Amino acid sequence: MPTHGHAVATVNGNTVAETDVYEIVEGNVYFPLGSIKSEYFSKTDHSTHCPWKGDASYYTITVGGDELKNAAWYYPETKEKAAHFKDYVAFYKTKVNVSTE
Repeated sequence: MPTHGHAVATVNGNTVAETDVYEIVEGNVYFPLGSIKSEYFSKTDHSTHCPWKGDASYYTITVGGDELKNAAWYYPETKEKAAHFKDYVAFYKTKVNVSTE
């Protein structure tokens, strides 16, 4: 079920995603795909598999001269139990600052 509130993802003080509706899954804030600032994101060839969510694809985030490889992930196709956050984007907490209100 979507959470209503304000969520912001920043890198070095630059906002890379912002939304008022998001999903929280396993302690990670998932932002709707339309809420990310696409100029900072580039798809990578990296992928991982989760038994209940499906196969995750990754983005590298580039802000200024900083490149954060595979710092964000999303599920372009999900298993049935994860369908509510298909195409939502989450961030590694060690690479991107995510705050919610």
